[in-house]
Amino acid sequence: MLTAMRTLSIDEARRIAVRAQLLTAERPTDLVDVVGHLVGVQVDHTIYTAPSAELVAWSRLGAAFTREEFDRALTDRALVEHRGFLRRAEDIALYTAEMAAWPGPDAPEGVQRAADWVDVNDAAREDALQILRSEGPLPPKDIEVEFAVDWTSSGWNNSKNTSMLLERLEERGEVAVSHREGRTRVWDLAERVYPDVAPVPAPEALRVRRERHLAALGIARRIPRSTHISPDLLGPTGVPVAVEGVRGTWQADPVLLESADDDVPARTALLSPLDRLVFDRKRMVDLFGFEYALEMYVPVAKRRWGYFALPVLHGANLVGKVDAETDSFAGLLRVHALHEDEPWSPAVRDGVEAELEDLAWALGVRVHHETPDDGAP
Repeated sequence: MLTAMRTLSIDEARRIAVRAQLLTAERPTDLVDVVGHLVGVQVDHTIYTAPSAELVAWSRLGAAFTREEFDRALTDRALVEHRGFLRRAEDIALYTAEMAAWPGPDAPEGVQRAADWVDVNDAAREDALQILRSEGPLPPKDIEVEFAVDWTSSGWNNSKNTSMLLERLEERGEVAVSHREGRTRVWDLAERVYPDVAPVPAPEALRVRRERHLAALGIARRIPRSTHISPDLLGPTGVPVAVEGVRGTWQADPVLLESADDDVPARTALLSPLDRLVFDRKRMVDLFGFEYALEMYVPVAKRRWGYFALPVLHGANLVGKVDAETDSFAGLLRVHALHEDEPWSPAVRDGVEAELEDLAWALGVRVHHETPDDGAP
């Protein structure tokens, strides 16, 4: 006998998503645990308000977040960088079997092409590993090797041979990002960066990664076709559900689904534009009805919300954006504009102001609300 698929209201779907992302008033207290639960935090060094990874951690931890603890977690390698994300170090065990089998038996065309390029340049690979073994960690510019064939792409990475080789060797599990100097990745042998943990067998690792990914999102659509750029991160994981007023079938985390009827302990949160609650813009629109775009590449005159505007979450609703820029030289968090999608209640406005004060404290500056006379954009 077939069981009817459960249909969630929009409010229930939002509550699941917000709980999954640790954005309720029940704040976590441990940085490494937060990164582990979120599966990974994207590395992006846009310095406008703060680097995105710091904003993601701060928006969960609040007063428990300090830059000193964040830097210490990186220095002590409680957190490690893996393919553009900070991950809990021991979680590397969920990726090492896949690395060892790279590119894998069913590799997409682009991945197989990259693997073939590495094979053609095996002498360069061996030389790069030897340089790192004897002199590492090093930035790409200090790893000088000869290539038999140049890397080719649509143009952005044409002939960036060393950087492209290092990224492929990261996928193979041979090298890893030791640390960063500004935006520059500094590379070393993976065995000197990652912890010595036994690999989880590939099928089990994939299952665990998919379960954890869904637990971190709460509710999501499975992509129809997996590619190297857009891998299938969910597979058949979770419970199929419908969302009222939204097309298609969704997958929900079974544990969070049980609490869908329960109110979210509400608080106000300022989010990074790269926060996973809003990163999938289609999901954001479908579930939250929120209009938003990252405008750093938009001409100034055409920006509606700001260069790196922070989405505002209140309870289980996205309600606006804050354009706030850190001016370290002046010691200020310059608030250029508060954008209200609908007029904010006193509770929302007070929550936004409290979050701005908390963020300024975490960044070691003080809040300054700009006026037109201040020359704000």
